[in-house]
Amino acid sequence: MINILTAAEITSKKHLNYINKPLSPIAALVMLTLSFSAQSAPELMRAKALDLQHLNDKNRIVDDVEFPVSEYLVSEKLDGIRAYWNGTQLTTKSGKQIHAPHWFIKNLPTIALDGELWLQRGKFQALTQIVMDHVPNEEAWRSVKYMVFDLPASDLPFEQRYNTLVKLIETHSTVPNNVLYLVEHKRINEISILTQWLDIIVNNHGEGLMLQHINNYYVSGRTNKLLKLKQHQDAEAIIIAYEKGNGKYKGLMGSVWVKTANDKTFKIGTGFTEQQRKNPPPVGTTIQFRYNGYTERGIPRFARFSRVRLSPDT
Repeated sequence: MINILTAAEITSKKHLNYINKPLSPIAALVMLTLSFSAQSAPELMRAKALDLQHLNDKNRIVDDVEFPVSEYLVSEKLDGIRAYWNGTQLTTKSGKQIHAPHWFIKNLPTIALDGELWLQRGKFQALTQIVMDHVPNEEAWRSVKYMVFDLPASDLPFEQRYNTLVKLIETHSTVPNNVLYLVEHKRINEISILTQWLDIIVNNHGEGLMLQHINNYYVSGRTNKLLKLKQHQDAEAIIIAYEKGNGKYKGLMGSVWVKTANDKTFKIGTGFTEQQRKNPPPVGTTIQFRYNGYTERGIPRFARFSRVRLSPDT
């Protein structure tokens, strides 16, 4: 049931407008973790980050330790909203109910599923507007797919869980109003092929890759047998001020000053659309940004705006 991906397959495919009082690390952390009211959160398995800089084409990671890439099943990391199906209800990773239309959930199986609600690459903001609405837009939900990647209630190791999931999705494909889709996993034998696949996905506006060890059991919390691989790192910060733009951005927002939960303050001036520069997110807004490592002062390097965080579920 597992496809091995080959190299041939890969290659074919200065003036602050306003600033708040400094935020303490605790206050910043509270704001970053502010959530909608939720039920008890499901005990989901969460991934640890795999640093791209630590991999090399000799199947080694940092300190020349062998990385058994062939022991992992690899899939695309979808830019969606994590959704847990408990057999009767869809919830977010924090336990908040997802108000999907009745037709969307009525034919889902009665077993627990773990996956992502997803539209397509580059459509995360549109997805958020659909999924987080308490009154579901029936027509908009017609475009949403439930991309399933795991069976949380199974006591089998992942390779066997995945094979079971493949059969489940195949059986369900003929159900009326089917919304279930499989997140396809492949086995890769070389790190060089892994990084090629990552490049292709990112160049086509994807997020990255997920690697799950074939013998990994479903456990709650983070595990080093479930890894996420990106070309960048992600973090959150709170907007505390704006800086006016110059040149082509004259009369618009040029950059924002932000503060992280560990009290690091810096500015971000890239990643914004022209519309966002005309109407920047309000001071106090939590945003997500991307970066590549840290400076000697511990400031995120090459920080660029990614999106507004409406809640921890987005």
